[in-house]
Amino acid sequence: MATTQLEQPKGGGPGDLAMRTLRAMPRAWNRFWRLVALYMPKRLYARSLIIVIAPMILLQSVVAFVFMERHWQTVTQRLSQATIADIAAIIDMMETYPHDADYANVIRIAQDRMQLKVDLLPPDPLPPPGPKPFFSILDTALSSEITRQINRPFWIDTVGNSNVVEVRVQLEGKVLRVFVRRSQAYASNTHIFLIWMVGTSLVLLMIAVPFLRNQIRPILTLAEAAESFGKGRPMPRDFRPRGAEEVRRAGFAFIQMRERIERQIEQRTAMLTGVSHDLRTILTRFKLQLALAGGKSETKAALNQDIDDMQSMLEGYLSFARGEAAEDTGRFDLETYFQKLGEEARLRRCALTTTLTGDPTVHVRPNAFARLLSNVIGNAFRYAKTVEVHANHGRGSLTVTIDDDGPGIAADKREEVFKPFLRLDEARNLDASGTGLGLSIARDIARSHGGDINLEDSPLGGLRAVIKVPA
Repeated sequence: MATTQLEQPKGGGPGDLAMRTLRAMPRAWNRFWRLVALYMPKRLYARSLIIVIAPMILLQSVVAFVFMERHWQTVTQRLSQATIADIAAIIDMMETYPHDADYANVIRIAQDRMQLKVDLLPPDPLPPPGPKPFFSILDTALSSEITRQINRPFWIDTVGNSNVVEVRVQLEGKVLRVFVRRSQAYASNTHIFLIWMVGTSLVLLMIAVPFLRNQIRPILTLAEAAESFGKGRPMPRDFRPRGAEEVRRAGFAFIQMRERIERQIEQRTAMLTGVSHDLRTILTRFKLQLALAGGKSETKAALNQDIDDMQSMLEGYLSFARGEAAEDTGRFDLETYFQKLGEEARLRRCALTTTLTGDPTVHVRPNAFARLLSNVIGNAFRYAKTVEVHANHGRGSLTVTIDDDGPGIAADKREEVFKPFLRLDEARNLDASGTGLGLSIARDIARSHGGDINLEDSPLGGLRAVIKVPA
């Protein structure tokens, strides 16, 4: 029996639309927060101020809105209602006792009991309506109450800086003019509440800002000390843990970590110094025995070469392990160093081009940094005929770019060449001594300064080495 399968509509039903909407909401939410993070201040002090100020502004906005909506408008409505009720009572008395021609008693009662100044004008047309203020609760309240309680043609004047509001009502054969004090129909002391609210907020901010600055200063000091230690610079002498308990704990933990690292470096250096002394003694003994022993000169020369290679590898390994970490920071002049590079390039018969942008003086560990540049640039001299060196010093960092036209290094080998004792059989050997530590020592020095070395393709067809260090 054949069966027929109904095709589902391609567009989907309401359920599919709802599911797509639900799946899109997290992405929209993430985009929103990424946009907020993009424009948010990045420093802790500014963010702390926002944490204090934003809830305060939000609270004051809510309180002000509630006050304006519930208190100010309600009180003004009630005052206007009472004032118009008094005016309506005056009109009722005038219509109830019409035998009083000048309405002297009504005017007296209005002035003595109701604090209203009442005048009777000729039955002229009312003035044309004036411009309405953009935001005036009083004008709206008085107009609605006159319409509701009196329901006769009227004209009011609430515009101006005067403390009096004028109300005119068209009666039979006359016009009633009433002057009302603004405070009788309007809650005029609202600004006092707003001033108190803003004033107390400013006082709180004046207290919170110095307090926040004092709380954040220890964190900034700790960050500067950690950054100096990461760059191989001595820690500030006046550094000591301060501030809140958590910040103090972080400061003490940093000091303990720094002391442990320094002890490990000292122990490693002392151990390697002892090993170096013992091995050098043994190698010297080997050389002496070979000099005193007889035999073929070819065999002795080969053994002496092996001993020299072992000694060279030993010196290279000790230099790599020490990393020049004990050297203090100082001034390093790039212009002077580039002049020395020019002399070396002439001796090696290489075409060298050097350019410098920014301040030629950088603050690094001079001997270690000179060795870093010598290892990388010397490697370019060894395997290329044309070398270009460009240094850019600005905005707290130094970038040195070395381009050459040598054989280069394959892209998949560029990270491996930084491993100690690694030699490439093809293209270029990275260390003339054969130890394979040239780039390892260079990267170790760069990272001890808080920077790094990266290898890329050079526009000259060879290898590009990019050295970036804070300076």
